[in-house]
Amino acid sequence: MLQGSRGEFSSRIGFVLAATGSAVGLGNVWGFPTNAAGNGGGAFVAIYLILAFVLAYPALMAELVIGRHTRANIYSALEGLASNAPTRLAARLTGGYAVLVASAILGFYTLVAGWVLAQLCAAIARVLDWPSMSGWFATASLGRDLASAALFAVLTVLVVSGGVRNGIERWSTRLMPALLILLLALIGYVLTQPGALAGLRLYLVPDIARILDPALLVSALGQAFFSLSLGVGTMLVYASYLDSKENLPVVGAMITGIDTLVAFLAGLLVIPAMFVAQRQGIEIHAGGELIAGPDLIFQVLPALFGSMAQWGDLVALAFFALLAIAALTSSISMLEVPVALAVEKTPLARGPASWLIGIAVFAATALIACFFDPLFGLVVTVTTEYSQPLVGIALCLFAGWAIHRDRLLAEIRASQGEAAGLFWKIWPPYVRIVCPLLIAATFLQGLIH
Repeated sequence: MLQGSRGEFSSRIGFVLAATGSAVGLGNVWGFPTNAAGNGGGAFVAIYLILAFVLAYPALMAELVIGRHTRANIYSALEGLASNAPTRLAARLTGGYAVLVASAILGFYTLVAGWVLAQLCAAIARVLDWPSMSGWFATASLGRDLASAALFAVLTVLVVSGGVRNGIERWSTRLMPALLILLLALIGYVLTQPGALAGLRLYLVPDIARILDPALLVSALGQAFFSLSLGVGTMLVYASYLDSKENLPVVGAMITGIDTLVAFLAGLLVIPAMFVAQRQGIEIHAGGELIAGPDLIFQVLPALFGSMAQWGDLVALAFFALLAIAALTSSISMLEVPVALAVEKTPLARGPASWLIGIAVFAATALIACFFDPLFGLVVTVTTEYSQPLVGIALCLFAGWAIHRDRLLAEIRASQGEAAGLFWKIWPPYVRIVCPLLIAATFLQGLIH
């Protein structure tokens, strides 16, 4: 398929905001603080920062290089790199599995984002003094969960069906600045509240004894890959819409840096807020550990907002608007993975493909919602902690070994910059050997323990 018929980002800032939007999702604003809270606070933050740049950034570059080099969806991209029958089979299996993982993640992600939308609607209803509607949205039920998840799915499909420039780029360049403004405003408010200092201490001072905890390492690795949307093809597909003159190492560093910054800022908001809640008499511990996961975001913090008198409803509205924006910017990139495959491998146009795949993903969401206890945790663990790192290893191997050296050199040096030349000396051997081995070692250590 010709590049022009696939669409292309209009500028570097458009691509960076779209790619950062993919990375900056609930994995940052929701997942990162809750993982930090459940894994030793500062110890988790320290390991996460190391893994983000030592492992996740090189893996991100593997996706960016493959995507821009092949100008195709992840399945066709890997298939096009294969030089013989065995590698072609491995490429098809990896590409197909990555599309499946992206779709599965979007399945549970849509459910969680639906919870966020429900809480946002409840906050809006409280501000407008509609108590019955507020109560319905604030109270968990299967009907509420499915309705709010359906609304979120529709929003995601509407953006993706608009195309690269008129859908993904247009909304990313509007939503990301709004997300950062809301995040900074909420941090400023929470840090002025009594009890915030204790949360800052937990968040910023690492527990050295937990630094090498295998469970912490696996959680931090999974968080780094999930947060950067790695191992599912989102960055690869976005890079396939990137102008050939852009400096990949620079834009990759920008994406990693902004994503890590937002994750860190989210921790500055959520964990101090927990200790503000404790000062208000709200329980933030369970079984001797800080409450993490959905209970933190959908029980502890709403209880805190409810204790803030006249400001509580506005703070809740801003907080859940922040989460909803973060969720949407990530969900559109995940839906783009199977949509790009369908558009390029079938006669379907983008609009019908987006709606058909969106409906199929929502069916998976509904299944998870109906059988929540056995399915939700299983899908989250299999996709984010295991599948994404494994697909990340495969993409590193394809980028390092399947692309011919001369073609790889030309791709990295396309921008004709010194930084690209320096990057070429370091990255190829690192992504061929060091990065896959480090990811595999961290992954296996978690399995053994």
